[in-house]
Amino acid sequence: VQLQASGGGLVQAGGSLGLSCAASEKIYSIDYMGWYRQAPGKRRELVALFTSDGNTNYADSAKGRFTISGDIAKNTVYLLMSNLKPDDTAVYYCHAANSWRDYWGQGTQVTVSS
Repeated sequence: VQLQASGGGLVQAGGSLGLSCAASEKIYSIDYMGWYRQAPGKRRELVALFTSDGNTNYADSAKGRFTISGDIAKNTVYLLMSNLKPDDTAVYYCHAANSWRDYWGQGTQVTVSS
């Protein structure tokens, strides 16, 4: 099973981008799905996630600018990013987890120019 992400690209500061992610096969009993990112020379960090019981969690840097959505049952997750900043430049990874394992997408590059 793979998570397939798409939607990255180059955007000017202040612009918007949307990321999409879907599983190649059905993943059962997902507890949460979300997005992480990794900038050059930095650790991978959580951007946002939502849980199977409907809760969401955002990194402080994403609050007010990013919106996560999706459907656990359909194994899909989306990230709408607005008012992008050069510090948002990173490879973005979608993620899903159940009780048995974690699933990661291949990563999609987001570059924000100043």
